[in-house]
Amino acid sequence: MSGQPRVPTLFEWMGGQPAIDELLAIFYGRVPSDPILAPVFAQMPREHALHVAAFIAEVLGGPKVYSAELGGHPHMIRRHLGRALGEPQRQRWMGLLLECADAVGLPADPEFRSAFVAYLEWGTRMAVLNSQEGAQVNENAAMPSWGWGEVGGPYVP
Repeated sequence: MSGQPRVPTLFEWMGGQPAIDELLAIFYGRVPSDPILAPVFAQMPREHALHVAAFIAEVLGGPKVYSAELGGHPHMIRRHLGRALGEPQRQRWMGLLLECADAVGLPADPEFRSAFVAYLEWGTRMAVLNSQEGAQVNENAAMPSWGWGEVGGPYVP
């Protein structure tokens, strides 16, 4: 279908790596003063925001830096083991990230926001599940890949 225009990835549509880096920098800049999230992230390394930005970028169709350099999805799962995250932390993470998305001017069109929020909902719910007692790492877990409403089937950690 050479006559069809190429549909940009969510990563491209939102402004690429600069937009994601700015989003996560603003978000993690606000976390220390947030009463719900500050305790969760109190011991996070300085480079945490850059690692999360690389992860989200790859999931949304950007470069595969997280897989190539930071351990891929199994590493992200390991980062959540034993943290016992709950619904209050998940909801606040979502809410604050979306506030920051507005603050940095991410696209507000319904198609983008629907796909973006769908990924964040799925991802935060997986983080909560992977943080509970007994959660295990599937060393073969593929990186999630998110697009404009299509999903590659159920994910098994």
